Amino acid sequence: MILNDSPLSMAESMTHIKEKENETRNTELVGFIKKFTSLKPKDGKEMREKITALNIIKLKTDQISKIIDLLPDNKEDLNKIFTEINLDEDEANKILDIVKQYK
Repeated sequence: MILNDSPLSMAESMTHIKEKENETRNTELVGFIKKFTSLKPKDGKEMREKITALNIIKLKTDQISKIIDLLPDNKEDLNKIFTEINLDEDEANKILDIVKQYK
C-alpha cells in the first residue's frame, strides 16, 4: 500500500526498508542499496532538511533526492541533475557546501 508519494533518496529509503526487515527480500534490498550509497539514513534526512532550508524555489523534491544520491563534487556534476533550470553561482555553492559536510 502506498501511503505517501514523495521521492526519497536511497539513504532515506533504508529507514522504511529496515522497519520491515523481517522479510528476506528486504535484507537483500538493504545489501543492494548499500552498494550505491555510503550515507546513513539519518545523514540523508539531515541533508534533505539543510538543502530544503536554503529555500531555493527552483529545487524540487526529486532533485533534492538525486543530490543526496549522487553527492556531486562540483558545479558541473550538480548541473547534470537539472534539466529545466540553471542554478546561479551562489545557489550551487550553498548546495555543494552542504554536500561536502557528508562526504
